[in-house]
Amino acid sequence: MAGHSKWKQIKHYKAAADAKRGALFTKLIREITMAAKLGGGDPAGNARLRLAIDTARQNSMPKENIERAVKKGTGELEGVDYQEVTYEGYGPSGVALLIDAVTDNPTRTVAEVRSKMTRLGGNLGTPNSVAWMFEKKGQIYVDASKYDEDTLMEFALEAGAEDMQRDGEQFIVSTTPTDFHLVQTALRDKGVEIAEAELAMVPKTSVKLHGKEAESLLKLLETLEDLDDVQKVWANFDIDASEIEAIGARS
Repeated sequence: MAGHSKWKQIKHYKAAADAKRGALFTKLIREITMAAKLGGGDPAGNARLRLAIDTARQNSMPKENIERAVKKGTGELEGVDYQEVTYEGYGPSGVALLIDAVTDNPTRTVAEVRSKMTRLGGNLGTPNSVAWMFEKKGQIYVDASKYDEDTLMEFALEAGAEDMQRDGEQFIVSTTPTDFHLVQTALRDKGVEIAEAELAMVPKTSVKLHGKEAESLLKLLETLEDLDDVQKVWANFDIDASEIEAIGARS
């Protein structure tokens, strides 16, 4: 399974501080605003906005915050003029990185990203230097303790999913981007509780890391994701989940 999902698990394990929640809300608000700006303020006709709102609700964002972010995106309320940018590059040990950002100042953002990359053993690449190593997939996360694997697999395939795998304490149902929301709806109709869902950039191949190499990469990922403008970082690493947890416990 893509390293990104393992990194998500350890981040959830560590994320308890209010400061982390505040930073998460900032990123979610920017995504809602950007989605509304690009596709309109009606979630029924804007799949990206629907996903952004669902994610915000799953993270207990107040309703008024969500509504305000939508209105800023549609122009009903004055707000910052955000732009989407994606940076490509390499981390330690040649791991490919895609860095998605939403910013009101791309010049500032690229300078911040470049500085962190250079300091922590990475470097920025040119457009399309690593994007070809990834493909966009819908990924639906389900608590593995709550469902029988064979039953959930049957539900997922009937709903139009491409695949399902177990990754630690969760099942990950994979879909095409087109079928992403249809599969979620079908699973919910079957009574399946979805812990989280996202459109992810899934690596086609991965780089296996251990020890100091693994620690260096995870430090870079965490530092990049802590930048206010960075929404998500996708990487083609493979590190054993137990090693990620050990590194997380030390940091």
